[in-house]
Formats: sequence, C-alpha cells, structure tokens
Amino acid sequence: MAKKSSKPDAVPPAPTAKNPETLAAQLRELLRYHEHLYYVLDAPVATDAQYDQWMNQLRALEGAHPELMMPDSPTQRVGGKPAAGFTKVAHSRPMLSLDNAYNEEELRDWGTRVRTTLGESAKIEYVCEYKLDGLSLALHYQHARLARGVTRGDGAVGEDVTGNVRTIRSVPLSLHKDKLAGSHLPADFEVRGEVVMPFSSFVALNVEREKNDQAPAANPRNAAAGTIRTLEPNIVAQRRLDFYAYFLFSAGDAQPIFPTQWESLESLTAAGFRVNLRRALVSSLDEVIAFISEAEANRDKLGYEIDGVVLKINSIAQQQRLGFTGRAPRWAIAYKFAARAGVTQVEDILIQVGRTGKLTPVAMLTPVSIGGTTVSRATLHNEDEIARLGLKLRDFVTVQRGGDVIPKVVEVLLDRRPKDARDFAFPTHCPECNSVLRREEGEVDWRCVNANCPAKLREGLLHFAARGVMNIEGLGEAIVNQLLDADLVGSIADIYYLTEDQLLSLERVGPKSAQNLLTEIEQSRKLPMDRVLLGLGLRFVGERTAQLLADNFGSLDALAAASSDDLERVNEVGPRVAHAIREFFTEPANLALIERLRAAGLNFTAAVRKKSSKLEGLTFVLTGTLPTLTREEAAERIESAGGRVSGSVSKKTSYVVAGEDAGSKLDKARTLGVPVLDEPALLALLA
Repeated sequence: MAKKSSKPDAVPPAPTAKNPETLAAQLRELLRYHEHLYYVLDAPVATDAQYDQWMNQLRALEGAHPELMMPDSPTQRVGGKPAAGFTKVAHSRPMLSLDNAYNEEELRDWGTRVRTTLGESAKIEYVCEYKLDGLSLALHYQHARLARGVTRGDGAVGEDVTGNVRTIRSVPLSLHKDKLAGSHLPADFEVRGEVVMPFSSFVALNVEREKNDQAPAANPRNAAAGTIRTLEPNIVAQRRLDFYAYFLFSAGDAQPIFPTQWESLESLTAAGFRVNLRRALVSSLDEVIAFISEAEANRDKLGYEIDGVVLKINSIAQQQRLGFTGRAPRWAIAYKFAARAGVTQVEDILIQVGRTGKLTPVAMLTPVSIGGTTVSRATLHNEDEIARLGLKLRDFVTVQRGGDVIPKVVEVLLDRRPKDARDFAFPTHCPECNSVLRREEGEVDWRCVNANCPAKLREGLLHFAARGVMNIEGLGEAIVNQLLDADLVGSIADIYYLTEDQLLSLERVGPKSAQNLLTEIEQSRKLPMDRVLLGLGLRFVGERTAQLLADNFGSLDALAAASSDDLERVNEVGPRVAHAIREFFTEPANLALIERLRAAGLNFTAAVRKKSSKLEGLTFVLTGTLPTLTREEAAERIESAGGRVSGSVSKKTSYVVAGEDAGSKLDKARTLGVPVLDEPALLALLA
C-alpha cells in the first residue's frame, strides 16, 4: 500500500557567514529546506516569523548585491511583473485524456482487455493514484533547474506559464546535486502533474471576492485553471496553489526513465516533488476496488478535490505492449466516482439563446453545496424535459453534478411540492429579440431564426473566434461583451473592420493587446474555406462535415449554389444536413453577411490537399478504435488516396477497417463476406 514520504534532509547550518555570497547561499539552502517541510511534507518546524525573517534577510542581501540573484532563489517565488501574454509551446509527447470507468463492471472489462493483450500468464501490477480535480501541467528541467512550465492546452500544444509556476511553492525551482543523485534522475527531465487549489485557498479566494463585490468562484478546479492563466504572477503567488507530480520522462525523447511507474513516483518523491502519499501498488483488481472504496470514503477529508482514482499498469514494458487508442492510453483508466447530488428549490427558470438560436431552459436554484461546489443553476435541456420531469416553479428537486461538473435536475420531489408551485409557460417569442420561435417537425428544441438576434450574435462571435475555428486569440468573452455593449459589432463580419482606436476605447485594453488582437484578426483572413464555413455556424456542420463540403465543392460560392441533391451526393451528408445548408444560404441576412466577409478579404476557397487515385473506386467502412489513428485521421487518409468512406456496410463495401471494440458493422461484414482490414493492413494498402 502507500509508502510514507522520504525523510527530510539534514538541517542546513545557521546562516552566519560574513561573506555575502556564502551568506546568500546559506539562506537559500535554509529557505528551500523549510519550504520542502512545509509545502511538500506538511511537516513545518519553523514559525512563520522565523521564515519571514530569513526571507527578508535574503531579499535585502540580493537587493544590495544584484549579482547574487539566482533564478531559482526562493525570493523569485513572490511573482514578478505582469506577463504580456502566453507563448504557445508544443508538448514533447501529447498530453492525452484517459478513458473512464463508472462502475465495477466497466473496470473489470478494462482489466479483461489488458489481460487478453498481455496474456493469461503475465504478472500484472496496478498503481492506484487519486484522480486530482485540477489542471494538468508539464514541467521541464534543464541542468536540474526549472526551465519551463506548460499547460495541457489541447493536448498537443500548451501555453508557457513558467512565471506563474515559479510562484507555486511545492514546485522545486532547482534540484541540489544530492537530491539529483539520491533520486537517480538525469539533469534534464520532464515532470507532469496536476495543479490544484486546496479548499483552504478556495475559501480564502471567495471571501476576498465577496469583499470586492465579485461573484464567487464556482469550484476549486475552475479557480485553479483561471489562476494559472492569469497574467499577474503576484496573484498566482497569493492564491497558494499546489502541484502534485505523477509522471516522469527523460528530456528530448520523452521516454520513461525507470522500468515501472512506481519507481518513477518514488524517484519524484526523493527528488523533492510533492507526490500524493495516498497511492498503492497492488496485484489484483479486487485490491484496486478496495482502494477505490477507501478513496471515495475519504474524499471529503483530504483538503482538496478528487473525482476518482487513476489506475496504471506498473510495468513500462507492459504499457508499451498495450499502446494507445487515438486519444488515450490502453494501459491506464480513470475510475470516476458517482455524481454528487443535493436537494434544493427552483426559484425561477430562465431561457438562454445559443449561437444557432437554440433555446435552453436553465433552472435558477436556491444555492446548495454539492461536493464542495456551490450550485445555483442547472440545465433543463428543453421544453420536453420540463414536461417529463413534471417540474413546476418553486418545486424542490434533486440536482446532480453530472461527472462532478455539469449540474442538472434529475428528479422532482413531489411529496415536498409547495402550495405556491405553478406551471412554467415556455415562451413563444425569443426573449432577446422578440422574434417568433420555431420548432421543426421531429425536433425537441425551439429556435430563434432571426439572423440578427443579439444573443445569437454574442455566442456566434465566441464560436467564430474559437481555437479550431478562426483561432482569433484574445477575442474572448470579456472583449466580445464590451464590443457588443459599445455597439462596435453587429455581425461577425464587423470583427474585420475594427480599428485600433476602437479597441483602445475598451476597458483594460492597452496599445499592445489591441495590436496583438488586430494581428490575430489579420492572420485569420488566410484560413481556408472549411474554417470559414465552420465559423458561420451552420446547423449540423461540424469540423468533419465542413472539410468534406470544402473538398467536394472547392469554394463557398459553389457550395452556396448547390442544390439539395448536389449536397446529398457528398459522403456523410443526408437530407437533414442538406436542408439546413440550403436554409442557411437562402436567408438574405446570411447572404449579406457572406458578402461582407468577402469584402473583408476572407478566403472562400478550399485548401488544396494532395490526392492520389490509389484507392479510387473503393469504399471503406470504419468501425471500432484503431491503435494509432483516429476515425477522422483514417478517413482523411483514405479520401486523400481517392477512396470513399461510408457509414454503413453493404455488398458494395470494398473493405471494413476494424479496430478494438468493433461492433455490428464487423458482424455484418463477415455475414456479407466483405474483406476486413486492421490498421496495419490499411496502412500497407495506403503505402
């Protein structure tokens, strides 16, 4: 089971040297020693007054002798000048998500898959670690000093937040040679872990926000994520975040340093990193389940939030045999605790209008604490869901945080229905622009179809600027709200006509941030047609469909002129999608918007993708999870080679490409005698 943390080092000598350089070195060593005791081992021996005295002495010494200032000095944790922004950094190895299990059966299914791959006779050990509910971070060390801290970002590219990371006192700024030797680490390595905000820091943050008439932070995870991305390191230092390490790689090749995960955790502990002591090395799933049960019983006593347990195969060699799916390792899984629930009262129901005009009812609740988070709003999805629940205003309800994140109403407590409970009348007109609402036959959602609806515009601007769409960094919610309040934008096209003077008139926008935003806007003009199409926000047109439409029609003008029959000839475009596309391009307000975007210089032509005719005339169906390719990547490679990807198996199907957990499509292929390929066979065919 869990091992205790390594013993603290010997107490450094008292700082009594006369020579300034030696005295500074003694003070740094003493302060690092006590920081490790306090922030990593939770075993302080010095009083706050003693610590502050040594810190002030070192600060004064470095001030009098600037040449003695070291980048890893404890004085550098207090936070420097505000950062101008964050640089994007590619990860040495993708920071992938984990597959989830929500019950014992799903966990044992994962265990069976692992056992099947490794063999019945294989000795398998599992490392059990608490799943911290925070923000993933990668720390790069060069010559045993912290060189860079990078957020997870999209998993492939994160943001450099080194200045903020330096303020986290459980992050070693450097490793003494004795620590390096004792942990058997190379001088250059990478550590991955989780940044969390302890409950004590979270409570203090909300007390401070309430004093300043600010809305309280929703939960510790969001507060931690917002803090690590703030541009003022001083604020980060004040909020007392924690960092728990859980992965270790060698620098350069991002390969494991030790043969097991457990040895990596022990090495990180010996090196002075904070590693969660509540971990276990076990040899059976029965022991895993016992650990999970104990963890769930302890979750409210920890002082920080956890939402499950992470299980990893201990042997790195076995991990490598198990490999990865397109998005997650097969050698690890996250067991998620059951969603937390609470009882509260519905005070009101508000209607939100999304970027596509969809109306979503939201229950406004008497605030209730669920799992350490104050919940005051919960989604009701649509009018039919309100009817299914039998919900009335003023009803008492059970609210659940789905996946411990998104609150939703799951039950009405009819035995507690108050006398003043009353029916909720779903609106017939848009609450934002008063347009008549429409509900298509066979759909559950009411929609506002007014292209100039201000609520649709707000959400549409945020979608248009999002990463993966037009990627206009800096055009976030705060700026969009200010632009709308100042009447500077009336459509997404107005983004391209903003001036520096207009941006400078906004609150907290200086010359540099204004110029940065204008640069981002300018760069977005060059993006190809599929990104512009995605940004327009057509119903049912996501990233994959936008790419297929761009490839088939070549330009936005050709797409706009396409008939329903033309559209339905495109792979994966059915009658419903074709109808939504035609509906968009026959709306006069939308056509006017497109002309303004054209005048602004946006690219209305598709990116030229190299194609071959190697697979011309062949139809493929993809099913299951492939070892290294995602479905989208496999489909793109097939289509780039001239093949066609279909969603259903028939006698006309040339090949079915099957991965792990292939379902009924594989069965049908075998019944019809359709050849079945695995990923290596597909890659061989493509080559």
